[in-house]
Amino acid sequence: MGINQLKETAPFDILPEEILQTLRDSAKEKRFPADTNIFEQNDPPTGFLYVIQEGMVEITAAVPGGQEMVVNYRKEGNFFGGTPIFTEEPYTGGARAVTETSCFLIPRSSLTAVAQDYPQIREYFTSIVLSRVRSLYADIVKENARNTLAQMEAYPFQKRLSEIMHSPVETCPPDTSARQVARSMTEKKIGAMVVVNERGIPLGIISERDLIAKVIAPDSADCEMATAQEVMNPHYHAMPPATYMYEALTYITAHKTKHLLIIEDHELVGIVAMHDLMRFRSQKAMLMVGSIRDENNLEGLARIKMQILPIARSLLTETHSTPEVMEILSYIHQSIIKKVYAICYQQMLDEGHNPPDVKYAFLLMGSGGRREMLLNPDQDNGFVFADVPDTKMREVEAFFGPFAEKLVSALAEVGYPLCRGKVMANNPLWRGRLSDWRKRIHDWINNPEPQKVRYSSIFFDFVCLEGDQQLSEDLQQIVFSEVREFKRFLYHMMTLDQNYRVPVGLLGRFLLEKAGEHKGQLSLKQGGSIYIVDCIRMFSLEKELPETSTLKRLAALVEARVFEIETAEHIKAALEALIFLRLRNEIALLENNQPPSHFLTPNHLPKGEQELLKESFNAVSKLQDATKRHFSKSFI
Repeated sequence: MGINQLKETAPFDILPEEILQTLRDSAKEKRFPADTNIFEQNDPPTGFLYVIQEGMVEITAAVPGGQEMVVNYRKEGNFFGGTPIFTEEPYTGGARAVTETSCFLIPRSSLTAVAQDYPQIREYFTSIVLSRVRSLYADIVKENARNTLAQMEAYPFQKRLSEIMHSPVETCPPDTSARQVARSMTEKKIGAMVVVNERGIPLGIISERDLIAKVIAPDSADCEMATAQEVMNPHYHAMPPATYMYEALTYITAHKTKHLLIIEDHELVGIVAMHDLMRFRSQKAMLMVGSIRDENNLEGLARIKMQILPIARSLLTETHSTPEVMEILSYIHQSIIKKVYAICYQQMLDEGHNPPDVKYAFLLMGSGGRREMLLNPDQDNGFVFADVPDTKMREVEAFFGPFAEKLVSALAEVGYPLCRGKVMANNPLWRGRLSDWRKRIHDWINNPEPQKVRYSSIFFDFVCLEGDQQLSEDLQQIVFSEVREFKRFLYHMMTLDQNYRVPVGLLGRFLLEKAGEHKGQLSLKQGGSIYIVDCIRMFSLEKELPETSTLKRLAALVEARVFEIETAEHIKAALEALIFLRLRNEIALLENNQPPSHFLTPNHLPKGEQELLKESFNAVSKLQDATKRHFSKSFI
């Protein structure tokens, strides 16, 4: 299938069918066993573009000390190795087969011949090489690497299940005898057998414990007559291959299971056992994640939260992708908030409060909803309830009013500051039924005063942390329907955002705060990253995309052909650079017993980092201009 998907993939989607067929005819097929280096960074070019027909390939880059970091994954239909096609320079990264992989190799001569009539092909590959922001960012992140110990500490946070899973998976049909299953497991020295139907779809899993409990232990059991379907556990656990090891370890521990099936697009691609994960765990980091689950008082959670600083330092030092560091920190924060929620809820029950019979969802908003939390996020949260009569709402409020007060206070005690704008569940304006929220959202959208637009910017990034997920999805549909009815609201969002510009003047000088506690500084958030978040949100609302993460929204907008891949890469690199500089700044401040801040003094940065900052702000400014053009044209 892989090479036939080229017609749906940039830049080949511009080519007529007869040209695509020429490329297909010139290609040759080659297979690479799992864990095979296809080429390494700085190798001379092989003269081919690689198109994946089947399997998965990781793209790697070297960091100081000879270590490698995985920077991307490619799967069926994706291509790699395109950088040298038109430059003839060595490979800027390595490529390694994660699983057994089959590729079509298109010769360089075929691509250069096509580019003579379709120069966009050449421009596409050279533009990837020439991304100034990405180049500067990569160099500076590499310089930030300091020691191997920190890299090992962060290992489970940078590796995915695709890198440790066993593939192919040992399977059997449901009518296999239990004796044959046991014999196969013994011969192949495996701890589990997956039972699949004729299409290879998992029906269940058989572990050694299942064989003992259902076949060996019972006196009446017949090993020859008992079948795999009778012995298997149909309630297996599964995760996709892109799942991080730390997430899988937390999940597998919580569900008290020893095996995870790895499934992608409904296809069984691998299996991971508990001992596979435990081999790679980072004791300090993983013990922290596990200790959140075991902690039962607020003082203990507050101590755990303080350990986020060394975890962040380790993650950032080992040069892994900054967005992934941010996602890991968000995962830890959300785990702590969930535990605070559980403690407070139990306290309500212990105090004699009776929870009402109503569906509800506890929402995280803002950076929490986007999974973009750094070291010290404040609180942005609320409740949504199912639509119930007013008489029932008195009972609902009698429980959730005091519960919200207790919860907000407890979160503050653990270390999550109160929101200055009072966007918190203990504020009645941030609790309500679906119908109540519809009225609020309608008011925000149809009367877009600056404060209401700011409220909506925080609220529209909500995610359900506890409770009924369906309520959260229903609420999102309300947002989409209200925006659809009055799309001019997006123009008002844009005009408010355009009141502020990036802090770089016409001559390329930084525009610094002239007075106050931040005199001589600029804000990485209010001067840069917030505009990327806001602009991408506007486009996502217009297209009614369900994602809340900025980078997932950006990827979805590429899929929707709102942004070209090169443009999206430029925006992504700018956001990563701004987050990297901000996170590193926050770590330095906390290590010097100062509160974390998104303000820094740019003139104290090395020259290369000043250039990175200016290039990032330049990318933000271009995004603002593109957003203004789009929404001005659409709604004026």
